[in-house]
Amino acid sequence: MAKSPHHEDFMKLHLFKEEYIQELEALGIKSPEELADALQSEDTVKLILDQLKGVGPKTIEHWCEDLGVKEGEPEKAAATKTRKVKVEKAEKEPKEEKKPKAEKTEKKAKAEKDKEEAEEKEEEVAIEEEGGYQVKLKPTIPDDLADALKKRGEISGRRPEFLRQEWYKRTRLQQHRWRRPRGGHSKMRQHYAYRRNVVSIGFGGPRAARHLHPSGFREVMVHNVRDVEKLDPKTQAARIAHKVGMRKRIDIEKKADELKIRVLNRSG
Repeated sequence: MAKSPHHEDFMKLHLFKEEYIQELEALGIKSPEELADALQSEDTVKLILDQLKGVGPKTIEHWCEDLGVKEGEPEKAAATKTRKVKVEKAEKEPKEEKKPKAEKTEKKAKAEKDKEEAEEKEEEVAIEEEGGYQVKLKPTIPDDLADALKKRGEISGRRPEFLRQEWYKRTRLQQHRWRRPRGGHSKMRQHYAYRRNVVSIGFGGPRAARHLHPSGFREVMVHNVRDVEKLDPKTQAARIAHKVGMRKRIDIEKKADELKIRVLNRSG
């Protein structure tokens, strides 16, 4: 088979084989000059990589160096153009002035203040529409008693649940009232760390707030209208006994409304 007139020039290229000459001719590349022109476009480079076995990106880089071709020159030029355009646009567009943090914090504080004031107004307004919600009566108690009630709520929130000894063995003990543990070998009575807490003086609330309703009233059991008339509306609230019938219950509630006494277990 006759050799190509540019055989020697092709063989000077790095890692070039004789087989590549025929394959390049099939692609229309017959001389090193034509190969140099072809290497400047991406499409022809892809065709060369597909057709020529054993040719990779590194071999093409070596060929570009041997032929004096700078690969990807047109792409770089396009990229520099786009970058220039972006820079010009950025210069033309004015930058948004950042608002100082002090103004933002002031606005935030003002918004929070307005929200708090609105909530306070809603609490102060009493809804007295027919069939609507009516504000419940509140007791008149001193400040120290109000603090004691607040403290009692905090303590009850963190107080553990006191369970009977061996409650996990017998289901009937889970619903029974508390009884202190007895027994010479009882680990619960001896306050072992891996046993449940036992009722002790440290878990109690303030003495002043004991036996008070969460609202602050002192509960008084009521059986008839005469019992309601004896109550102090400022400090005491009525709790109707469960044996009282509906007819007498309605009379008690009417009388309590007249005297402005709070009923803790109303029928409606």
